[in-house]
Formats: sequence, structure tokens, C-alpha cells
Amino acid sequence: MPPRPSTFSIAARDPETDAVGVAVQSKFVGVGAVVPFVSADAGAIATQSFANVAYGPDGLDLLREGRDAAAVVDELTSADDEAPSRQVGVVGLDGEPAAFTGEECHDYAGDLQGEQYTVQGNILENAETLTAMAEAFEETTGGLPERLIAALHAGNAAGGDKRGEQSAALYVAKPEGGYDGRNDRWIDVRVDDHERPIDELERVFKLYDVTLLEREAPDETRELTGDAATEVAAILADLGFLDESDAAEGDAADVDAFGEPHREALETFRGMNNFENHPIPVLEDAIARGWADAEGEGEDRLVDAVWHGLSRLDRV
Repeated sequence: MPPRPSTFSIAARDPETDAVGVAVQSKFVGVGAVVPFVSADAGAIATQSFANVAYGPDGLDLLREGRDAAAVVDELTSADDEAPSRQVGVVGLDGEPAAFTGEECHDYAGDLQGEQYTVQGNILENAETLTAMAEAFEETTGGLPERLIAALHAGNAAGGDKRGEQSAALYVAKPEGGYDGRNDRWIDVRVDDHERPIDELERVFKLYDVTLLEREAPDETRELTGDAATEVAAILADLGFLDESDAAEGDAADVDAFGEPHREALETFRGMNNFENHPIPVLEDAIARGWADAEGEGEDRLVDAVWHGLSRLDRV
């Protein structure tokens, strides 16, 4: 029998953006290759425990045909002799979400649903893992990806997988959300093997967000000044994008401390990191606004500052 991973996941939708997605964590390598199935014209499905991966494409087809989530769950499991070992969560584009936890899934195993989501898990430390996920999804502000990641963090903190952590994935679809608008694959991020996969998933998602996802233009932009300007200049110099002499120029309290050489260095940083979808004034504004909240050191802090600064702007 194939290995049965300990897994918790959330399938959800955001009616405001027409996005649907799945976030999952498991003590199992490459869980993103097994659990999440999403399509902007159908919905989101998480198939796990002794996973039947056919539930993904078959379930999405049933949703496209007009079945509601409960009917999809019933049709998938009733035709499966090994359904008692399966677990599946289904969210359509509308209607109530639904899930199934087979009686042979290893404890703790269960599921629960809200208006826009279903959470499910097996081989968990406790039932609180699922309630914590539901509460975090409902209470977290921001877009669907942030709320899905928050649910993973909350579930892990409440107990999580009994066997530990290994991999995590975030897969979200929305109409024309993919690269250059050519498909619906809006967010597709995976961490296949890591000591802290949810933390790593969030880090990679932020980089993906800054690089590939579009934001509305800000009404006004700020320039870097003060300590932030000095610290950013030092990082750009450490990265080799700015001469040390230019990094040391200017009074830290001077509004002109971040001058033309620094912006040329920021332009190089932008190009090296594929951040061309953000003009230099917007990038500088994001760093200025996000610097105090950014975590990490060096380039990691610079990227995190960009993400925090852009987060006030709606995605498009």
C-alpha cells in the first residue's frame, strides 16, 4: 500500500476576485504534486489521506457540469471501493462547500466547513488544528492567498501533523490570472522538502507575489530618507550594485540622501530580481513604506520590504 501522509489542507474561494485555491501542509514529500486541484471555471479540490488523485480532475469535471460540492463528494466516494481510507474537500464557484473523511482515516481525522471554505486533516495532533485553521481564514484580512497561508500557520501552531512537517503548497486560480493572462494559474508555489515548509512557502510566495502579480498604481509615492535610505544604500553596496563611496555620501537625515546613484543601483537590483512590473518610484515607495516591518537581513530584508510596502495596494 502506498504511504498515507499526515496532512491538513484548506480549499476556499474568494467571490470578490473569482479566485479559488488550496493550501496544504504534510509530513510527506512534494504534497503539492498530490493534494491540490483548482480551476477558475470549476472550483477547488483537496484529495488526501490514502489519496485518490483522480478525485481532482474528475471532481472538477463534475463541478463544471453543474453538480454542487456535496453531490461531487457523493459521486466520487460512492464509486470508490477504498473510500473509507480517503479524505476530500470540495469548493465550487458558489453553493456550500463539502468534504468527506472516511472512517478508516487515521486519528485525528476530520473536516469542517464555512461559507466559503472547507478544512480537512488526518493523522493530526487534535481537532483544534482544524478549528484554528477555520478561525484564521475567517479573521485574517487581505487576499485569498494571505488567508490560506494564515490558515496553515494557525493549524500548525494549534497542533498540526502528528508526524511533523515536510512539505507545503499553495495553488490558486482565477480567470486570466496566469502569466501574461494566458491561463488561470494565478499562484502556484510549492515547497517539497523543508524543516519549516509553511514558513518557507510564505517566503517564496512573497517573492512570487512581488515578481509576477500586478498591483494597482499608488496615488502617491514616497522617497527613501533617513536611516532607511542609509541602510538600503548599504545593502545595495554589499550586493555590488552601488559604489561604497556613493553609499557613504549624504547626511542620513537629508531628504536627498537617496539620490541618483542609489536609484541607478535600485534599477540594477530591480532587473536582477525580475521586478520590472514595478517602476522605480513605486519600488522606492514600497521600500520606504515597508522597511520598518520587513524581516531578515540584506537582500532578504529588501525584498520583504518591497512586499510589505506593496501590500497596501490591491492586486489586479
